[in-house]
Amino acid sequence: MITGIGVDIVKVGRFKKWIEDPGLAARFFHPDELSVLKKDAASACQSLAVRFAAKEAFGKALGTGLKGLILKDICVKQNPFGKPTLTLFGTARKRFENSGAKNIHISLSHEDEYAVACVVLEGVKEEV
Repeated sequence: MITGIGVDIVKVGRFKKWIEDPGLAARFFHPDELSVLKKDAASACQSLAVRFAAKEAFGKALGTGLKGLILKDICVKQNPFGKPTLTLFGTARKRFENSGAKNIHISLSHEDEYAVACVVLEGVKEEV
């Protein structure tokens, strides 16, 4: 049973200042996500943008937005096959556990100017 859906789109160019100031990126991204800063500037901007969109989409899927969440507690990773996943810590883990959802499905995409993320939260079907 789907318990929440969230979608977010961000402008990639907005993250140029974030790659120029690693301290700024470190305030909002989990340390495991910051390896994208080693990429060329265009790729790094796209990577940060799509990860930020995923964090926003997660908050929307919860139905609460980002209020009370520490963004660094949401880490966008890829499994060995390249499939995106969310790993949750601290505030994000607690909010997810309290939501009743059991699984997270995520899809990411980006192009030159925009990055988009969709997060679907799935719970167990309640018996009637």
